[in-house]
Amino acid sequence: MSWYEDRILPRMTNLVCGVKPARKQRQKIVPKARGDVLEIGFGSGLNLPFYDNDKVRRVWGLEPSEGMRRLAGKRLAASPIDIELIDLPGEEIPLEDNSVDTVVVTYTLCTISDVAPALAGMRRVLKPDGQLLYCEHGKAPDAGVHKWQQRLNPGWKRLAGGCNMHRDIPALLDESGFALEDDNRSYIPGLRVLSYNYWGSARIR
Repeated sequence: MSWYEDRILPRMTNLVCGVKPARKQRQKIVPKARGDVLEIGFGSGLNLPFYDNDKVRRVWGLEPSEGMRRLAGKRLAASPIDIELIDLPGEEIPLEDNSVDTVVVTYTLCTISDVAPALAGMRRVLKPDGQLLYCEHGKAPDAGVHKWQQRLNPGWKRLAGGCNMHRDIPALLDESGFALEDDNRSYIPGLRVLSYNYWGSARIR
């Protein structure tokens, strides 16, 4: 891991993903989590303030970046929830089949390089009656914006630790065996190439 990836990128990601519009998006879905929760891309713990302590038993936070785990330290210490960090890539989930009530994934599917195996892993660990809660940015519906996403994506991906501007999140979920229950799509405040958001819930089909 380079110095940029270990020291600069985590702080930049924490700043960008912690802006007010993104916080409002997190607040729409994270409180719905219940039981034993797996959070993919735990990052610096930006979702922690939004978990309902009365509904959540524990959180497994999967986060491969040591820099992000360092930044999460203060939020972890302040949280009353039982949290265990897992320092493996998103494609590798060291949990038993059918062991999780809720999978939470926020602003992470854009970055996982092998997203199909990662989603297959989420499906594997989710209980049959479990729920996947998601909030992601991705492919814009407007042709002009999408064209700029395609143009800018190679440079942005290098700068932003593998983040892709233009992934079709609902299509990825569908292809991985998830059925969307609550499907919301809209621009939120910010640069249009980065601000088209998808959020809602899905279950195993």
